[in-house]
Amino acid sequence: MAERGCPLEAVQLPAEVRESLAELELELSEGDITQKGYEKKRAKLLARCVPLIQGVDPSLQVENSILGPAQASAPAPKQPKPRPSNARDERFRSDVHTEAVQAALAKYKERKMPMPSKRRSVLTHASVEAYTPPDTSSASEDEGSLQRPGQLASAPLQSRPSIEPWPDPAIQGSSTSSSASSTSSHPGGQPAATPSAAAALAGPAALARVGVPVNSRVSSKIQQLLNTLKRPKRPPLKEFFVDDFEELLEVQQPDPNQPKPEGSQMAVLQGEPLAESSWPPSLLAALQQWGTTQPKAPCLTALDTAGKAVYTLTYGKLWSRSLKLAYTLLNKLTNKNEPLLKPGDRVALVFPNSDPVMFMVAFYGCLLAELVPVPIEVPLTRKDAGSQQVGFLLGSCGVSLALTTDACQKGLPKAQTGEVVTFKGWPPLTWLVIDGKHLTKPPKDWNPAVQDAGPGTAYIEYKTSKEGSTVGVAVSHASLLAQCQALTQACGYSEAETLTNVLDFKRDAGLWHGVLTSILKRIHVVSIPYALMKANPLSWIQKVCVYKAQAALVKSRDMHWSLLAQRGQRDVSLSSLRLLIVADGANPWSISSCDAFLNVFQARGLRPEVICPCASSPEALTVAIRRPPDLGGPPPRRAVLSMSGLSHGVIRVDAEEKLSVLTVQDVGQVMPGANVCVVKVEGTPHLCKTDEVGEICVDSNATATAYYGLLGITKNVFETVPVTAGGAPVSDRPFTRTGLLGFIGPDDLVFVVGKLDGLMVVGFRRHNADDVVATALAVEPMKFVYRGR
Repeated sequence: MAERGCPLEAVQLPAEVRESLAELELELSEGDITQKGYEKKRAKLLARCVPLIQGVDPSLQVENSILGPAQASAPAPKQPKPRPSNARDERFRSDVHTEAVQAALAKYKERKMPMPSKRRSVLTHASVEAYTPPDTSSASEDEGSLQRPGQLASAPLQSRPSIEPWPDPAIQGSSTSSSASSTSSHPGGQPAATPSAAAALAGPAALARVGVPVNSRVSSKIQQLLNTLKRPKRPPLKEFFVDDFEELLEVQQPDPNQPKPEGSQMAVLQGEPLAESSWPPSLLAALQQWGTTQPKAPCLTALDTAGKAVYTLTYGKLWSRSLKLAYTLLNKLTNKNEPLLKPGDRVALVFPNSDPVMFMVAFYGCLLAELVPVPIEVPLTRKDAGSQQVGFLLGSCGVSLALTTDACQKGLPKAQTGEVVTFKGWPPLTWLVIDGKHLTKPPKDWNPAVQDAGPGTAYIEYKTSKEGSTVGVAVSHASLLAQCQALTQACGYSEAETLTNVLDFKRDAGLWHGVLTSILKRIHVVSIPYALMKANPLSWIQKVCVYKAQAALVKSRDMHWSLLAQRGQRDVSLSSLRLLIVADGANPWSISSCDAFLNVFQARGLRPEVICPCASSPEALTVAIRRPPDLGGPPPRRAVLSMSGLSHGVIRVDAEEKLSVLTVQDVGQVMPGANVCVVKVEGTPHLCKTDEVGEICVDSNATATAYYGLLGITKNVFETVPVTAGGAPVSDRPFTRTGLLGFIGPDDLVFVVGKLDGLMVVGFRRHNADDVVATALAVEPMKFVYRGR
């Protein structure tokens, strides 16, 4: 310590000063105080013992009267001598010190006691006057912090029995408490002795070296300290990061050589005008017309799981049952003598996929009562995983009544009272069974007001996003009628045709074709339950043959399953079909199912032009559909696109024999009466170039109107204003975002290459979840990935 400026071997320092100096050394070694602060506090302590310290401000020296005569006559300090920064202090290599501590530990290792819970508790078991530093021969966490120029350097410990150095970097201390204790004084002028835990541990170490018994609690603490010192020195923080990881952390820059769109700015694509025909003023008016003038005409045939027709609902029965339900809802449901429902209230429809008849009665009964049906799935258990999200939908829609059938209600979980339980996350509901015996027949003079289609909400269809949230998509009466008219014109539906429907009749294309549009043209729908398709994948083809159906509504999975089951079936014929609508034709993998299905069934009467893929979304409803040539549609096309180009959002035609290509089929022309454009996926909705992939947007009277009760996201999706490169709006009407990624190809055909929900951006390159399935099918088409696997 003499090299710091004071020959301390000539001065007998009090124990309190030695202790405070040790604390100060500890704080400096751990970096709790700066070098300047260390020198200042050290000089203030030594000024009480050594009057003249080189380089110390006189204001920091205390009066000589508080010191003894021997202390006041101490010689002047020596000039500090610099030490190499990489030198190890010999104080930390004392073999004698190490052996002494180890001997003390070996002597008292049997006496195990709980370790002190606080640092101060050590002080009550050790003598302050005998404190010496513990052995620190192990490498410290930062040796450089102990080798600063100007610090005290100690001579070998054997030659200094009375003065012990005390830097201990292995023990963490508080600079605030240590500094305060080292500078506080008693009224008598002597420094206050408030040692830190480092001093307490060092004291027992010195006692162990001279053979003095040490408290076992302190021995445990020393053992913990030695175990800590034995650990390998931690490398600097920067050594934890390898070069590869540093490269990953760098902000990647776009490849200057990546392909960029080169075409001209696209123009808004206009669909054919909606024909001026004698359309009914509303869908309910069409139902009333057919229910009164053609009561015996078949409307809907339901099949059981064996494929047998269990019931055929006629247009007359649909009209009369819907009237009965509407009268019951408006007049027989009361709450404290007040009607339970009022016009515009939302009502949940809870029906299984095997009962399309009662669902159709409930749907049109709500419309006649001016209520808003909200079709949902049947909850399977009390804690059904999807029930919470459906509960949020019901709560946000303010639903208080649920319609179901007697058979369905019996299958729902019950409480001890026999009532249907309140499902997790659902609002309290009143359940109404709508089987015939539970309804009241209206008086002969009672007729509901069948109004023209207006802006009011007709029904709410649920949509589940990729995050799992469920929202309600509201469709107005005007949009409902316009959608039915556009589908009738695009598909060429005529009166009394037969449609085989394999899809879910509660939502999407299964609802739009099989429940709504069918009413407009008095179509007979044959509904194939999903359970029948699982048992007999060929059942829909068999029903096409039996009923001589002119149209069929399927998905690519149904076409694939029928391929696997068709072996040995020689008596099937598809020659009656003029329209085979592929509802998921926008998926990239649908083309393989269409090609394989045509290859097998063309010999059984299926014509190539019959296959009509379509694209749709819950927000825009039907976006585009391929028309047969007899309806004026152009020849079908397919595009062989470079996957690399698609990942950069550009269209590049490639060779079909390559593996790095994606082959997609067109989904036909835009719907009648609609305007379509493609906008950039991110940022301001600028129009894309003709060879650029973007999000398809639709302006039409036949789209949905809002997310019910969610104004924020409604504006972003249903009120988009596409602009040109110069920032000018392309139309004075807002567009609806479809969530479909694609482009407009030759003959104004629409191509879809993915969905916004499945978009994955990795290193400025776009990939789509659908591409994974498409790639697997391209390698082995017959090993189809289905049923959610």
